[in-house]
Amino acid sequence: MTPIIIHEVGPRDGLQVEKQIVPTEEKIKWIEGLIEAGVDAIQLGSFVHPGKVPQMADTDKLFTYFNQPGKKSRPVILSGLVLNEKGLDRGMACGVEQFCMGVSASDTHSRKNTGMGTDEAIPRIIAMARKAFEQNNLVQVSVQSAFGCGYEGIVPEQRVLDIVKRFIDAGLRTVSLADTAGHANPRQVERLFGAILALDPAIDCACHFHDTYGLAMANCYAALKTGVKYFESAVAGLGGCPFTAVAGGNVCTEDLVHLFHLLGRRQDIRLDRLIETAKQVSQFFKRDLPGTIYKTGAIPASRPAELTTTS
Repeated sequence: MTPIIIHEVGPRDGLQVEKQIVPTEEKIKWIEGLIEAGVDAIQLGSFVHPGKVPQMADTDKLFTYFNQPGKKSRPVILSGLVLNEKGLDRGMACGVEQFCMGVSASDTHSRKNTGMGTDEAIPRIIAMARKAFEQNNLVQVSVQSAFGCGYEGIVPEQRVLDIVKRFIDAGLRTVSLADTAGHANPRQVERLFGAILALDPAIDCACHFHDTYGLAMANCYAALKTGVKYFESAVAGLGGCPFTAVAGGNVCTEDLVHLFHLLGRRQDIRLDRLIETAKQVSQFFKRDLPGTIYKTGAIPASRPAELTTTS
């Protein structure tokens, strides 16, 4: 049975689209709640120009804070998104443990997001990933807009697989497919991840789904069945890429964990603490957020004994 790893991206992907700036102290409180809940990794922010994404202006400060002794109540991987070499250098200086970086399979989205076309971005990202890896950092590379693009529409699956092959050939073993535009459907998810695992069964696959069209949870279940290990999600369903045509929130962390609990998986993660944090986020923004379980509560647990394993 493939392990399930929860990678919380709310402090980065969840907040980057929000216009109301969240004070650093408030972010710290939310992150502390997520750590206490028992998620495996938290993406604290992205190393981008604060003029383009003001919400990420305190990313370096957050890493510096949580890398102080005693600031993490339990072990958790602190990850950060980097788009270029300058961001990588900043991340190394403030103690990023896992670097997340990638390229878009859509040339239009790539140019809007990074100012580079896909073909230009691929060798630069591979070089950055190798540099981070050589410094003993964890590295995850991704293909964004892997299931479709809000600007270009259908993205050929072979184009996605060609990018993945270049990552694999470069020795990069943790590969994420990101549904930036929310266009994925479960059959497509099974097909693409199945094709990647057919290239190399030892690859650790990660998934990143947006709920733009209400399919994120179904796509996560399809990914689970296919053998995907890492699931990226955002507390309360926050998020949306500011550089795509129609922004939709991430799959919701507490909703996803609730599903896994019903399947007898990852019962070590505290759903009550996730719900508490989601309520704090909703209260801060003074609006209902896309997540469901923080409003309804969980279905009472009643599972057959054979399904009550954790991984």
